[in-house]
Amino acid sequence: MIENPLAKKKKSFKVPLVVCSGAVVLGLGLLLFSYKDKTSTDTLTDTTINPANEQFNDSSMSRLEVLSKFTQRSLHYPDLSSGPLAKAPQKTNDRHNNSPLIVLPTNNTVVILKVEKGDSLSTLFNKAGLPISLMYKVLDSSADAKRLLTQLIINQQVTFTLDEAGDLLSIVTKPNMLNTYSITKQGENFQFLHNAFTPTYKEVYAYGVINSSLFAAADKAGVPHNMILEIANAFGYDIDFALDLRQYDEFEAIFEQKLVKGKVVGTGNLLAARFVNRGKVFTAVRYVNKKGVVAYYRADGTSMKRAFIRTPVDFTRISSTFTLGRYHPILNKIRAHKGVDYAAPTGTAIRAAGAGRIVERGWKGGYGNAIVIQHGKTYSTLYGHMSRFAPDLKVGSHVQQGQTIGYVGMTGLATGPHLHYEFRVNGQHVDPLSVKLPMADPISAQEKAHFLALSQPLMKEMGEKKAVMLAAKAKENDNINQE
Repeated sequence: MIENPLAKKKKSFKVPLVVCSGAVVLGLGLLLFSYKDKTSTDTLTDTTINPANEQFNDSSMSRLEVLSKFTQRSLHYPDLSSGPLAKAPQKTNDRHNNSPLIVLPTNNTVVILKVEKGDSLSTLFNKAGLPISLMYKVLDSSADAKRLLTQLIINQQVTFTLDEAGDLLSIVTKPNMLNTYSITKQGENFQFLHNAFTPTYKEVYAYGVINSSLFAAADKAGVPHNMILEIANAFGYDIDFALDLRQYDEFEAIFEQKLVKGKVVGTGNLLAARFVNRGKVFTAVRYVNKKGVVAYYRADGTSMKRAFIRTPVDFTRISSTFTLGRYHPILNKIRAHKGVDYAAPTGTAIRAAGAGRIVERGWKGGYGNAIVIQHGKTYSTLYGHMSRFAPDLKVGSHVQQGQTIGYVGMTGLATGPHLHYEFRVNGQHVDPLSVKLPMADPISAQEKAHFLALSQPLMKEMGEKKAVMLAAKAKENDNINQE
């Protein structure tokens, strides 16, 4: 039998064809398996790629072409080392991350300024780069804001907070240890807030001897200036602190100190005081009656208060006394000076010498800006050369004793800042320094027992502490002499 050589050759060709076909199928399977593992990893790391959105049912595109296209995209990662994605927080879909979304704070600007001499609110706004129109908007937001920001003091710190655009967010200031004020933007308006610290109070005793001046003695005794002024006011009906003080006069006082976290931040009330002037002893005890009225009485309950204050201004010296024949420095002639001139810095407060009704207020010839107060039918007082009047006072206004009615100046015929003060009895001028002032009523009989229960322990305490202090000083002097 003769074999057909062509048929034999055809049979031998089928074997390698089957092998090749199997190899191709196996290779594609391995490639697809590898691709699945690769893309499953890539889809977790590349948040800019989402395979679920790809369409693979395009009949004109072979599986290999789809595989090639997707593989090239999935391997193209975004560059996170620069650009906006590098700065913005990245939101992920990791369901294992339970931490809250962090919101980065706005980049605010804080401007801290200290009030210097000559500064006003407008200069502070200018330093902070804010327009004056905004300042008026802040001031108009509340009466408290206007009062606070227009009464700045030297070294007061004012903090402005601005947003990224330079717009005002808040103003915070702390004029003292007891108070913090803030004005915060709320929508298109501003809200005022006052945070007050409640101080603790401590009673302290002080003793001083006058050698040169009252203020020098107060400094040596550790008495703040505002408290020595309160002592002078308490004894103002009995002692003329410009003319009556003598060397070796002495004073004692029990007063309150205000403390915040153990630090002295101010003074409270003067509780009791004793003053020895020219060998005569004067006492003063603070008392609040059932109506809430505060006054000083002598230790026995009699009134220290008279119908008039002897001196209606805190002054440096008496520049001219009451006289019927004085050479006038401006008019250049002899002219009666029917009052007392108290030299004091411009702007020093002038107080009403007694309760009464204003009958004149305005320009009064050589007196300049002046006020005349009528005290009942018998007495009247005049205050001249004022720089300005206290607000809300007009003819017909009723004023209380000690109420500020104006401020020292040099208007009218004046060569320097001072108060010209006149005292009239039934229309006749009298010397304010020598006139006998009418007395006020003593403490009521119903409250006297309660007053004495307060007064007597304070007087005893001052006596005991003075004795201890003098004994300690005597011992100290003995030790110095022995050395």
